Amino acid sequence: MYRVIRSTRRRSPDGVEAQSACHAADAPPSGFDHSRRSLLAAVRSATAAVGDNSQPLPIAAPFVQHLPDSPYAVRRLLIALAVMTIGNGGMYAVVTVLPAVQAEFGVARADASLPFTLLMIGFGLGAMLMGRLADRFGVVVPVTISGASLGIGYALSSFAPNIWTFALCQGLFIGLLGSSALFAPLIADTSLWFDKRRGIAVGVCASGNYLAGALWPPITQHFVEQVGWRTTYLGMGIVCATAVLALATFMRERPPAVGSSSASSSGNAGADPKRPFGFSTATATALLCIAGTACCVAMSMPQVHIVALCTDLGFGTARGAQMLAVMLGFGIVSRLVSGYICDHIGGLRTLVLGSALQGVALLMFLPADGMTSLFIVSALFGLFQGGIVPAYAIIIREHFPPAQAGTRVGIVIMFTLFGMALGGWMSGKLYDVTGTYTAAFLNGIGWNALNLTIALYLLWRVRRESWTAAAGTPRTAAR
Repeated sequence: MYRVIRSTRRRSPDGVEAQSACHAADAPPSGFDHSRRSLLAAVRSATAAVGDNSQPLPIAAPFVQHLPDSPYAVRRLLIALAVMTIGNGGMYAVVTVLPAVQAEFGVARADASLPFTLLMIGFGLGAMLMGRLADRFGVVVPVTISGASLGIGYALSSFAPNIWTFALCQGLFIGLLGSSALFAPLIADTSLWFDKRRGIAVGVCASGNYLAGALWPPITQHFVEQVGWRTTYLGMGIVCATAVLALATFMRERPPAVGSSSASSSGNAGADPKRPFGFSTATATALLCIAGTACCVAMSMPQVHIVALCTDLGFGTARGAQMLAVMLGFGIVSRLVSGYICDHIGGLRTLVLGSALQGVALLMFLPADGMTSLFIVSALFGLFQGGIVPAYAIIIREHFPPAQAGTRVGIVIMFTLFGMALGGWMSGKLYDVTGTYTAAFLNGIGWNALNLTIALYLLWRVRRESWTAAAGTPRTAAR
C-alpha cells in the first residue's frame, strides 16, 4: 500500500555512468513532500560515482509514499490515539481539582468553573489556528508546539497565587497552545489517511479524548489526595511534555492526496462539495457551528459538574471522579460504535441518532439522586453522546471539499468547545442562583433540542437534494 519512486541510470558523453533524476513508477501527488536529505544523498553518490569509474554506482534509497488505509496509516492512527490520550488530560484534571481549587482560593462555584471555561475557549480558538498550521505544514508542527506548551502550562499553574492566574494558565498554555492541537488537527489528519473505514478510524482517534477522561481523573484525584493539586499539576506537566514531544517525531509524513471526491467516497453520489446541503460552504459551516455549540452546551453539564454534584449529595469527590471516568469510558465505546455506524449510514444520520439519545440521557439525570442510579445514568450518558463530536468531522469530509478538511473541522470543533465552555459556566451560574442542578439540566435539554432540530433540517436538505437529482436523471436521459 505504498508507491516507490525508483532511480534510473544514464551514460554521460564521456562514457561515465551517472545517475539521473528520480522518476515515479506511480506519479506522486502534488502535495508529496520530497526529503531534502535523500535528494542531497543522491546527488553526492552520483558525484562520487562520476569521479571514480572503478566503483559501481550505488542505487539511491527509494522514496516511499504511503497510501490511505495502508499499514502505516494504522500505525499512525495508534500514535495519534496515544498522543490525544496523554495530551488531553488537562480538561479533565481541572474538573477533578475544582473542589480543591475552590476551597484553597475561597471563591464561588461559578468563579471556580472559570479555569475550565477559559481552557475550553482557548481550546476552541486553538483548534482553528492549529488546523490551519496542520494543513500548511503537517500535523507534526502543531503537535510539537502542544507538547512544549503543556509542560509550561502545567508548571505555571502549579505556582498560581490566585484563581485568575490559574485560569489564565489554563486558557493560554493548556487550552490555546496545548490541547487544541491534539484534537481537531489529529481528527482531520486521520480522516485524510483513510477512505474505506474512515468512520471507525476517526472514532478510534477521537476516543483518545475520552480515554484521557477515563484515565486522568482517578490518577489526578489519587495524587491530589496524596501530594496536593499543585504537585500533581507539576508532575503532569513533566509527563505530558516528554511523551507528546517524543511521539511527535513519528508523525512527520504528510497525508496523501485525496484520490476520490468526498461525495463519492462517502456514498453521497451526486452531491456537490461546493454546495454542501444545497448551501454555500459558509452557510453550511455556520449551521454546523450552531449545532456544535448547542450539543456541547448540553453535553458539558454532566461532564463538568458531576464531581461537584456528587460532593453536594454527600458521596465525595472520589465517587464523582469515578462517575466521570465511567461516563467517559463508555464514551470510548460510543465513539467506536458510532464510527462503525458512520461507515454504514453516514455522519449526518449518526449525528441525529446521537443527539436524540443524548437528550434521553439528560432527562434521566433529573430523577437520579442515588449513587447507583447516578452511576447507571452516567454510563448511559457516555454511551449515548460519545459519537456526536466525531460525527462533525465525518460530515465535513462527506459534504465539503477534502482540501478544506483541517480548516473546516477546526472551525466546527472550535464552536463545540465554545459550547462546552459556555455550558460549564452556565451550569455553575444556575447552581449559584438556584442552589441545585435541576435548572442546569433543563437548560441542557433545551440546547440539545436545538441541536437535534438543526441536524434533522440538514438531513432533510440532503434527502431533498437526492430526490431532486434522482428526478432530474430521467428527464436528462429523455433529452
